Amino acid sequence: MGCAPSIHVSQSGVIYCRDSDESNSPHQTTTISQGTATLHGLFIRTDAADSIPSVLAYQSRQPPPPPSAGPRRKDRREPGASARARTPRCCGIEAETQTSNASVKVSTTEVQIGPMRLTQDPIQVLLIFAKEDNQSDGFWWACDRAGYRCNIARTPESALECFLDKHQEIIVIDHRNSKYFDAEDICRSIRATKPSEHTVILAVVPRISADQEETSVLPLLNAGFDRQFMENSSITACYNELVQIEHGEVRSQFKLRACNAVFTALDHCQEAIEITSEDHVIQYVNPAFERMMGYHKGELIGKELTELPKSDKNCADLLDTINTFIKKGKEWQGVYYARRKSGDSIQQHVKITPVIGQGGKIRHFVSLKRLHCANENNKQLYKSHRDEKYTEDNSQSEPYSFKCKNRRKDSTDVKSITSQGSDAPSLQTRRYSSMARIHSMTIEAPITKVINIINAAQENSPITVAEALDRVLEILRTTELYSPQLGTKDEDPHTSDLVGGLMSDGLRRLSGNEYVFSKNMNLSHSHLSVPNTINDVPPCIAQLLDNEESWDFNIFELEAVTNKRPLVYLGLKVFARFGVSEFLNCSEATLRAWLQVIEANYHSSNSYHNSTHAADVLHATAFFLRKERVKGSLDHLDEVAALIAATIHDVDHPGRTNSFLCNAGSELAVLYNDTAVLESHHTALAFQLTTKDSKCNIFKNIDRNHYRTLRQAIIDMVLATEMTKHFEHVNKFVNSINKPMGSEETSSHSEGSDCECTANIKNFPDNQTLIKRMMIKCADVANPCRPLELCIEWAGRISEEYFAQTDEEKRQGLPVVMPVFDRNTCSIPKSQISFIDYFITDMFDAWDAFAHLPVLMQHLANNYKHWKTLDELKCKSLRLPSENNN
Repeated sequence: MGCAPSIHVSQSGVIYCRDSDESNSPHQTTTISQGTATLHGLFIRTDAADSIPSVLAYQSRQPPPPPSAGPRRKDRREPGASARARTPRCCGIEAETQTSNASVKVSTTEVQIGPMRLTQDPIQVLLIFAKEDNQSDGFWWACDRAGYRCNIARTPESALECFLDKHQEIIVIDHRNSKYFDAEDICRSIRATKPSEHTVILAVVPRISADQEETSVLPLLNAGFDRQFMENSSITACYNELVQIEHGEVRSQFKLRACNAVFTALDHCQEAIEITSEDHVIQYVNPAFERMMGYHKGELIGKELTELPKSDKNCADLLDTINTFIKKGKEWQGVYYARRKSGDSIQQHVKITPVIGQGGKIRHFVSLKRLHCANENNKQLYKSHRDEKYTEDNSQSEPYSFKCKNRRKDSTDVKSITSQGSDAPSLQTRRYSSMARIHSMTIEAPITKVINIINAAQENSPITVAEALDRVLEILRTTELYSPQLGTKDEDPHTSDLVGGLMSDGLRRLSGNEYVFSKNMNLSHSHLSVPNTINDVPPCIAQLLDNEESWDFNIFELEAVTNKRPLVYLGLKVFARFGVSEFLNCSEATLRAWLQVIEANYHSSNSYHNSTHAADVLHATAFFLRKERVKGSLDHLDEVAALIAATIHDVDHPGRTNSFLCNAGSELAVLYNDTAVLESHHTALAFQLTTKDSKCNIFKNIDRNHYRTLRQAIIDMVLATEMTKHFEHVNKFVNSINKPMGSEETSSHSEGSDCECTANIKNFPDNQTLIKRMMIKCADVANPCRPLELCIEWAGRISEEYFAQTDEEKRQGLPVVMPVFDRNTCSIPKSQISFIDYFITDMFDAWDAFAHLPVLMQHLANNYKHWKTLDELKCKSLRLPSENNN
């Protein structure tokens, strides 16, 4: 008789109790039919109340019939429905009612909180009612309708035990009378447990009559209740209450519980993290921050940042700069000196990110801090952190620690392990240490800092990450960081030849038949006719120059009417418009003489690189300088430097590429060590011609400091036209100008945002340098963006020059740099398509995003379509057959 009795419910709702060890004896079965009380469909004698289980768990149950049927309690089940009550273990004791043909709606819900996607299980509800009545039934059936899992507890002890086992999201406590238990005491006992932090507790209070005054909810709130529910046994009323709680407090609490994972990640993160309010009050620091700064979080949380001691090694205005950025909602990152609790100053890499909160305003600032191991304090602190980490590793099992030691034993270099021939076992045993860092350098270059950071990251990284970082290091060690790698020449010989010819300094393969290029640079000024002033030019020239501010200006017409001397006339007009003489404090006669000398040193025999090309680049530069954002970003000195650089950028060009000169071993290639040969020559010769004769020295009256700045800007711009650095210049422009500008435009839609952007550029000379480089590069190769007839003419001229070079290479036995430019086989449309695809499109997209050049982009699209059409028709000529016939 010590075994628990089994309980069977007949279809009529009568309970049969049978001892499990006496099941064969029919005399042990007892029918209870009188003096009974209802327990959710179970009929039990009232004098047997002590045997009622203290916790009931809901699984499934037939819904109640419509109210109109008016059934008695014992008729709540449909006829013929089988039900049974059994006693599995739940919170110590549990009785469970169940019907065979009923189903419970159990489904999960997806909830989004920030970038996290969570899955919420079905809601669990705990009903704490000492006695069964219509109200407890109402909540029971409401749970059934909503698809919630439900338990009923009868005593405070069983309620607490069940909650600690299941952690229900909603608890409903009967607060209508205190005859059986004190509802507020139960609430307090549950609130004293940690799981209740995310639980909603509902108090069922008695309905008040119309003449009664409504009582205050403060006692309930003080006891730990979240809501009160006025007694209402309607299933719909109970259902509505529970569903509102689910979509309100429960959903919010569910999201908050997910934050535990985020805080766990922050606690284990190796970066020091600090979160402050919008008023710079510290709200959170992680253990890494405590270790770095030497404070305990209890000493920091709740304090304002201004209360903490500051290092005197920072610039005086650094904090103001940081506040200016973050108050505008912009992220700031840079190097900052912080003072530890011990008083030491440490150098940190800091990133501060504003976080938008309630009302669309900045509510928090998140700071990520890393040690910058450049000073002794940082190195010592970094070493202590590593020792601490190593101790933690050794606390693990011996085989694992031994394996880690073996991995690191020989890691004293940073050689790549990514070659195809590497064997897998060696990859598993090679790791790298910080011994490869270049700490011997007093002043570290940016690339050195990057490599040091990567090496540090490799130490505690998994093998796969360490291998990936090795590949990064291998890429960083090359000098061609910005140059894309072409495929095989078979894929597109036009692109391969064109790019190879323009972006290399020669193949360095000499046949023994060396071609030496020489040019008499000392032209006598006496052979030059005196130029006309801008006011005395012939009417036909003056009429053409009236349109020089337009992008569609026809430079070839000016070339024709000036007898191939367009640079002097266009230069006089453009330089006067930009006040160059006034800035340089030189006379117009000096400027005219200078333009005359420069133009005379362009080779009129070149089909492309002649003074007409120089005038074309000058015209494009002047056009760009008048665009609002360009004009707002540059100073007058920058404008003057840009115009002079455009004028001289190809002076004395021999009509051959750098590769040709290097392969031929020319005097210029030897002089400039095969590096930026032509570009170095253009600038050096221009300054020689300018300063050798006072009559044409436009710099003779300028201040020495201004001259040095101007000279440096001119040299930098001319050297930027070298194509081997093309992708470097474009990528730097995109990353330093386009992307920050796009971010500012996105974050600010005010009228002054554009002015603010250009003002920020002016504050950073490096950005002004990038703009000037990009401007002259675009002006230098703007031919595909000119009107179609001009574009076609330029394409023919550059092709003829390349044809002549190929002929010369074959004649002299030199390596042919661009074999595709053979005048007998070359497809000019294909070469133009390759040039536009590889060099022009991305560069002008970036330049257009900054300077806003819709006319150019439209011409580029039209011209590209023209070349595509010719290519599809297999034409080698520059015009369509119909155009040639005309």
